[in-house]
Amino acid sequence: VQLQASGGGLVQTGGSLRLSCAASGRTFGTYAMGWFRQAPGKEREFVASVGKSGITTFSADSVKGRFTISRDNAKRMVYLEMSSLKPDDTAVYYCAAGTSLLVRSPREWDYWGKGTLVTVSS
Repeated sequence: VQLQASGGGLVQTGGSLRLSCAASGRTFGTYAMGWFRQAPGKEREFVASVGKSGITTFSADSVKGRFTISRDNAKRMVYLEMSSLKPDDTAVYYCAAGTSLLVRSPREWDYWGKGTLVTVSS
């Protein structure tokens, strides 16, 4: 599966953004999907994941209540709705496909798209 993230940009503290990830390949529905992010000088970290059906989701504590992950299997899309953004949310955001939504280590995810940069100004 090939992935392409989009929707990043510059936003003020407290603002909102919606990231999208377009997937190609007929096996999209067989993968859990996740969003990760990597800030300058830091390791890539888990943000949120969603199961194959879109019913079950998990989020990192740092974004819980502010970010929402969802997917549309018919459109082969994954979304990350981000609100109440903070400067600490500034990072390159990546979407990924893997076998389990419970895995938070980036090394365990199988497919990655190019990232999209989110910059939150203070």
